[in-house]
Amino acid sequence: MPDIDMTVTTDDGIPLAGTLTLPAGPGPHPAVLLLHGSGPLDREGNTPKLRVNLARPLADALAGAGIATLRYDRRGVAGTPGDWRTTGFTDNRRDAATALRALAARSDIRADALAVVGHSEGALHGMALAAREDVRAAVLLAGFARVGEDALRWQARSVASGLPAPLRLLRRPLGAAGNRVLARIKKTRTDMARIAGLPVNARWMREMLVHDTRDDLAAVTVPVLAVTGAKDIQVDPGDLDVIRRLVPGGAEIHRVPDLTHLLRLDPGHHGIRSYPRLVRTPVDPGVLALVTRWLAARLGADAGADANVDGGGATAEAGKHTATHTP
Repeated sequence: MPDIDMTVTTDDGIPLAGTLTLPAGPGPHPAVLLLHGSGPLDREGNTPKLRVNLARPLADALAGAGIATLRYDRRGVAGTPGDWRTTGFTDNRRDAATALRALAARSDIRADALAVVGHSEGALHGMALAAREDVRAAVLLAGFARVGEDALRWQARSVASGLPAPLRLLRRPLGAAGNRVLARIKKTRTDMARIAGLPVNARWMREMLVHDTRDDLAAVTVPVLAVTGAKDIQVDPGDLDVIRRLVPGGAEIHRVPDLTHLLRLDPGHHGIRSYPRLVRTPVDPGVLALVTRWLAARLGADAGADANVDGGGATAEAGKHTATHTP
């Protein structure tokens, strides 16, 4: 499964450094654009402090089903120049659209068989691409269906509720401090600002806080697969029902037991302090198998034996316990 260096030049001239993984055999191939979460993430979905390592296992699984995968370093990260702290939420969306068009323009890729797979913030941009660009399908991993500020406040309450008891006693003062920080960010006018002495990507925050993903979801006309873990503490799993209701024709949704925001299973007590432990384990093979089989069926790919690797993971449980709807 060869990897090819691929650079995508944005509208303002920034070269996004990326990797295109191609399946074995002659092309042209169906293809997926993979979009990662928030912050200084490289093409594999990693930051210096948290290595999610989503891209490699997903690209390998998709290649085994005859599907290519493109992913790239965010602005100011790894091989891409720029400063991620001055990059807006809308910049990330435009970069994703540019990368999708560059992928479609390749002779070894089928422009009529493109899909987008987004995780966390990437899922929000995946909704926008599915509503506005020429794709055949969209996979939304841990994406929310509400206004950004509501999603951020839900996340703060969720994370706080999982803290040790002594820290939970500080929820009210911490919540008040958070409100003050949000108020200050909303008043900023620069791309980056210093809040409590720390540099903050203020423009990204301002744009994300007012972004309502429900507008894009209501405009999607292609098949959608939405997967959120029942133990996700950053995105409300209940938003899956909103996604299913808003997408015209419905969406296939999976609320996977014990699955976390990091796309790993955690059968025990789960909280933000579990993250360093969880990233030492692989992405759940059941999620990889679910996404691979679903995309192969919709992109006309050859879902062979290599794609049939759920390892008894999330998909087996999904059939028994998740709310599922197929349009």
